Amino acid sequence: MSTLIKQDTIGGLIDHPGIGFELSRNSAKEIFNQQGMPALKAEEYKFTSITKKLDSFITNPSQATAFELNADLVKSSIFEGFEGDVLVFSNGIYQPAFSDEIKDLSISLLSEKADCPIGSIAKPEKDAFCALNQSSFQDGVFISIPKKAKLERPVLFLFLNAVSEGQVIQPRIWIESGDFAEATFIEQTVQLNESPTFVNKVVEVKGGINTHLHHYRLQNEGKNYIEVSNIETDIQKDSTFNSVVISLSGDMIRNNLTLNILGSNSEGNMYGLYLINGKTHVDNHTNVDHTVAHSESNELYKGIMADHSRGVFNGKIFVRQDAQKTNAFQQNNNILLSEDAVVNTKPQLEIWADDVKCSHGCTTGQLDEEALFYLQARGIGKLQAKGLLLYAFAGEVLEHISDGPLRIYCTKLVEDRLGSKF
Repeated sequence: MSTLIKQDTIGGLIDHPGIGFELSRNSAKEIFNQQGMPALKAEEYKFTSITKKLDSFITNPSQATAFELNADLVKSSIFEGFEGDVLVFSNGIYQPAFSDEIKDLSISLLSEKADCPIGSIAKPEKDAFCALNQSSFQDGVFISIPKKAKLERPVLFLFLNAVSEGQVIQPRIWIESGDFAEATFIEQTVQLNESPTFVNKVVEVKGGINTHLHHYRLQNEGKNYIEVSNIETDIQKDSTFNSVVISLSGDMIRNNLTLNILGSNSEGNMYGLYLINGKTHVDNHTNVDHTVAHSESNELYKGIMADHSRGVFNGKIFVRQDAQKTNAFQQNNNILLSEDAVVNTKPQLEIWADDVKCSHGCTTGQLDEEALFYLQARGIGKLQAKGLLLYAFAGEVLEHISDGPLRIYCTKLVEDRLGSKF
């Protein structure tokens, strides 16, 4: 790994105001200074030259500060049809004055939680951007779901961003759940100006026994938007965790998603759709770690790429020696609509147990010409027929969004992009 950012550079970012974070921050800073940003030939970033993209942010880095909000701006930014509670962030910094008070949910600043073990799940040594975030984020949010709580309404993380050139936004969220709890979380980001934006986000989720959590992300930003997100969750006994990420636009997006399956009779589900054009680059890296017997994981990512866009999928499934009776499924399917569009896909299995059912695979191709001709023969125009086929391909991911308003909104975005509506 290269060492493009030195200690004095990272030390120049705004110091964290909290108490009890110094050991974790100093440790992360040391790790980051040792490994630096990903080198151009680093295996985990070989298809995503993000270090080069971040030159302007590295040269004179500064931490973005919160900007002034108003109720009308917040209300108009929420996606159409949403029915739930909202937690608002200004340049990655939590704004309690514009956020809802949510029954059965304890919310506080990380700086108020000296005993919160940040970095114990999303470990800074695993990824340079985890280390960068932990060493220099301003303040984060601590969310606790009480035992047996069942949140009837989804919780929306509304990230409103408006930065000056060179500023770095670094949200940090810790979610922990008591046993037998259920909750749905949605992430939506709104870029309010055209200034080049770099977001480095870390979310850690610590599930309890028999918890059922849903986490959805919608990425639909401008051409100057760069994001790296590290989301990692511990899944305990008799629990489920469902993740869906919809990536529609941006400059360069890197999604790192890890599920640590730590209890038996548990299930982790990961679904993703990247529908991109122009020069948008989306890289999904996923990890599922089966550590115990009798667990299941399902993973389906689909990509549609047009123009000069590029998609990357790298999925890893680990089945440890003690994880007998594991069922693990992984699939990545892609459609290229242009000769200039590119996809790099690498599904992987590493199995150390002998009594398992695991499969993985990937496909890359173009639209089925026979199916396209069939629709045209029945009076459907070529463009609309093409859109219908593409929507049928993408819809398999959209149907895994259990929140009705979000699924309807994402479906509309996809239909408008594909031109599949009658």
